[in-house]
Amino acid sequence: MKFQLVINISRSNNSTDMQTLLKHTLEMVQMADEGGFEIVWAAEHHALELTIAPNPFQLLTWYAANTNQIRLGTAVVIAPYWHPIRLAGEAAMLDQISGGRLEFGIGSGAYQREFDRILPGVSQSEGHEYMHELLPAVQKLWQGDYEHNGKFWSFPTSTSVPKPFQQPHPPLWIAARAPVTYDFAVQHGCNIISWALTKPFSEVADYKTRFADALAKFPDAQRPLFCTMRHTCVYDNIKQADVPVDATIRQAKRFENLFKNIGTVKNGFPETIDLEDLKQNNEFDRDSLHENLIFGTPPQVIEKLKRYEALGVDQFTYNSTFDLDVVFQKRSLELFIKEVMPAF
Repeated sequence: MKFQLVINISRSNNSTDMQTLLKHTLEMVQMADEGGFEIVWAAEHHALELTIAPNPFQLLTWYAANTNQIRLGTAVVIAPYWHPIRLAGEAAMLDQISGGRLEFGIGSGAYQREFDRILPGVSQSEGHEYMHELLPAVQKLWQGDYEHNGKFWSFPTSTSVPKPFQQPHPPLWIAARAPVTYDFAVQHGCNIISWALTKPFSEVADYKTRFADALAKFPDAQRPLFCTMRHTCVYDNIKQADVPVDATIRQAKRFENLFKNIGTVKNGFPETIDLEDLKQNNEFDRDSLHENLIFGTPPQVIEKLKRYEALGVDQFTYNSTFDLDVVFQKRSLELFIKEVMPAF
C-alpha cells in the first residue's frame, strides 16, 4: 500500500495569516515529497476559507516548482464549473511544466452553496451528468482536433494546446461514492478516490464492494487503483489522543454546515452548527472518532492501516487538514514518515 497527502490551505477564522499558512502548506508538501509519498492532492473550492483553492492547477504548479518527485493530483476539478477546452489546456500545461507528474482527478462537486453561486439553478445532484460529458471530451481534445455537440457544451473543431506530456494522457481519477460513479470510473479507465468521512471502516468496505461489482460488470476493463482517504494524525503518546478528536469536532461543525447546506457563511467562514441536530450525530461521538479515523501512536496507526491494506486499498490518502494545529500537523507527518510508512 502506498500513500498520498491531502493538505488544504484552510482557515477557520481570520486570525491566521495567509502568508504563514502558505509557507506551512508548502513545507508539508516538501516533507511528503522527501518522505516518499506518491501524490499530493489539491482541491477546487470557491469563496470558502475552509478550503482555499480557487484553481488546483495554480497550487500544483507552485508545488511542482518546489518539489522533486511527488506526483501532483487534482482532487478534484469540479466538472460543471469548467469548459472542456479550458480544462484540457490547463491540465496539459501543468503536465508539461511538471515533466509529466499530473494525476488528473475529476468530480461532480460537493456543495450546493457553490453551485448556487457558480451555476445558479443547477442542483449538485446533477453534477455527475456534467462529469460524464466532460471527461470524454477532454480526452479527445488531448488526442487532437475534435468537435463537440453535447447537452452542456458545444464547440466547433478544436484541440488542446498544449498536449499533455504523458501519453496518451495523465492517469485519470474520479471521486466516487455512488455505484453509478464506480461503474463509470471502471468503464473509462479511471482510478477511484473514495472518502468515508467520519463513518466506520464498514463504509470503506462497502466502497470496495461497489468497486468489485463495477469490475465484474466490465470484465474486459483494466483494473484501476482503489484509493481511500481518512483524517490522519500520529502523536507521540496516548496523552495527546484528544487533540485530533477535538480538532475533528471543531471542523465538523463547519464542514457539515457546507456539506448539508444547513448553515450560513460570513465573509467566507462557515458558521458552526450543532452536531446534535444531525441524524448521524453518533459519528461524532468521541469514541467513534477515535475508532473510525486514523488517530493514534505509530503502532496504533500501523495496526489500523493494516486493515485497509488487507481490504485491498492500493493507496491510502492521509488527510492532514481538519483544524489541527500546524505544529501538530508537522509532527504527525514526521512520525508517519519515519515510523509508520516503513511498516508498509
